[in-house]
Amino acid sequence: MAGKLRWTDVRDIAIELEERHPEVDNVNLRFTDLHRWVVELPAFGDDPSRSNEKILEAIQAAWIDERG
Repeated sequence: MAGKLRWTDVRDIAIELEERHPEVDNVNLRFTDLHRWVVELPAFGDDPSRSNEKILEAIQAAWIDERG
C-alpha cells in the first residue's frame, strides 16, 4: 500500500489486518491486541498513542465487514 496509514484510514487498516491475520476471531478480540496489530502493520505511520476506543471499534467493525 502506498503511503502511510493513519488511525482514520479505518477501511484500509481493516483490509491489511484481514490479509495479515485471517485466522483471528475478529468478533471476539481484545482491543490491546487490535491496537498492537495495527501499530505493527508495515504501512502504519501514525502516532500509536492517538487511538481510542471509538477508533478501535470502527476498525473492528470494518474488519468484520471486510471478512463478510
